[in-house]
Amino acid sequence: MSSERSFIMVKPDGVSRGLIADIIKRFEQKGFKLVAMKFMKADKELLEKHYAELSSKPFFNGLVKFISSGPVVPMVWEGKGVVKTARQMLGETDPAKSLPGTIRGDYCIDIGRNIVHGSDSVETANREIKLWFKDEELVDWKAHNHSCVYE
Repeated sequence: MSSERSFIMVKPDGVSRGLIADIIKRFEQKGFKLVAMKFMKADKELLEKHYAELSSKPFFNGLVKFISSGPVVPMVWEGKGVVKTARQMLGETDPAKSLPGTIRGDYCIDIGRNIVHGSDSVETANREIKLWFKDEELVDWKAHNHSCVYE
């Protein structure tokens, strides 16, 4: 099986609304494997690196200020096609355009409070994982349900 990893982060609005467990549950039920997770407050420097590609956008400073305003839950999920599938599970960045059944479609209204971040490519995921986690924080393990999820 060709496996990849994706970076998923519950933002401060998702944490404040008590949605951490619901988001984790969706990824577990899909069959993906959690290999790293933290509960933390991200500082401005980390967030400016994380969102560097958005630095020229007018909303950049507000985004960094918001994400640093409260705790976040960064995670690494592993599985076949996890980056693309996770993006589908999250829904559109703008919750108003997200379908019911997606995380944002079910839990969000405003684009500025869309509760979760997900890597948009394997390359981005690798960069984000290295930014948020040390190698020794990534746990390599085999899930007992592996043969129930994969052929």
